[in-house]
Amino acid sequence: MERSTLKSGGWTVESLRPFYRDTWAEVDLDAIAHNIHAIKSTLPEHVHIMAVVKANAYGHGAADVARESLAAGASILGVAILDEAIALRQEGIVAPILVMGYVRPEDVKIACELNITLTVFQAEWATLALQTLQDSTLKLHCHLKLDTGMNRIGMKTEEEIDELLAVLETTKKIIVDGAYTHLAKADEHDKQYTFKQIDRFNQLLDHLRIKGIDPFFKHCANSAGTLQYEQAPFNVIRAGIAMYGLTPSIEMKPTLPVKLKQAFSLHSKVTHVKRLGPGEKVSYGGTYETKQEEWIITIPIGYADGFIRANQSGEVLVNGDRAPIVGRVCMDQLMVRVKEEVPVGTKVTLIGAQGDSHISTDEVAERLETINYEVSCIISYRVPRAIVKDGKTLHIHNRVFS
Repeated sequence: MERSTLKSGGWTVESLRPFYRDTWAEVDLDAIAHNIHAIKSTLPEHVHIMAVVKANAYGHGAADVARESLAAGASILGVAILDEAIALRQEGIVAPILVMGYVRPEDVKIACELNITLTVFQAEWATLALQTLQDSTLKLHCHLKLDTGMNRIGMKTEEEIDELLAVLETTKKIIVDGAYTHLAKADEHDKQYTFKQIDRFNQLLDHLRIKGIDPFFKHCANSAGTLQYEQAPFNVIRAGIAMYGLTPSIEMKPTLPVKLKQAFSLHSKVTHVKRLGPGEKVSYGGTYETKQEEWIITIPIGYADGFIRANQSGEVLVNGDRAPIVGRVCMDQLMVRVKEEVPVGTKVTLIGAQGDSHISTDEVAERLETINYEVSCIISYRVPRAIVKDGKTLHIHNRVFS
């Protein structure tokens, strides 16, 4: 990774390695493309795919995933906060972007200037946004957020909608391009609540039409809604977790209509090897004690990297074999018991495959008593992302340097 010359105190560095600690994540862009194609195969021809790349594309790398998803057939990008949308524009991405979370009304000008679509769900907000825009020729494009049962953000009643429309009727500066809602239980087998939400969404869309607003884009389906409900697509679906090759819930896994490929893997290398006798304690608190003579290896990854302490009950892959993590996970390191001596520099896989062995994100999520979404999201900025396509590393993002 060539970088501009760095000078400090008389020393000069002409270039930097991509990273200086042998711990990294790999993001398989071919898997992203495969998953977009798989999702697209389930949809009617007219339905657009919104690739959800919020939270740095669930920890995978927003710009690279955005480009790959667009090349594979997505036509819109979805993010949670305005900062994420601006960052994509800074990367030269010109595709439509929807910010699905709250944006301060005083910040709407930059959204307009960068052609970023915002989510609107309050009359008061629209009034303040118009005040921000009053001395400019800028126009704000938006999607209306309708709350049909998630009870997070969105307009829940016809009265709230009418209050907002009363503000919008006074101006041509806010243009309604879409309307959407979010399904709270689409990843469950019991479909009653989801059907209730879809029915309510249709009611609110009908109310908008009666009031003279018929947005072009209409969407309610996340990954689970897309893969479980033919009624859900409308004309946009939001591909989030499924785009990364993960099932929205364990409950859905047996009935998934397409085969997905996990895009994220996590690796490190052995930095130290020791042979301990019986009765020796390992890591903080001495919670692990050797029962016999054991080989213990040290891996340079810890909870500061997002591989949190609850992983101490888990396993990693060494030379294709499962090996247990022993003792408490430290901030920057952890220890593993192996069957025999291995060389320093041996590759260790914490998430992903080695030979015929595989540790899935779902397995790690189950270990942590959480959902698979969280696993890649919490792998921190200290872990470089190697972006892989056609089996080759295109580039490596090390956010410690930036």
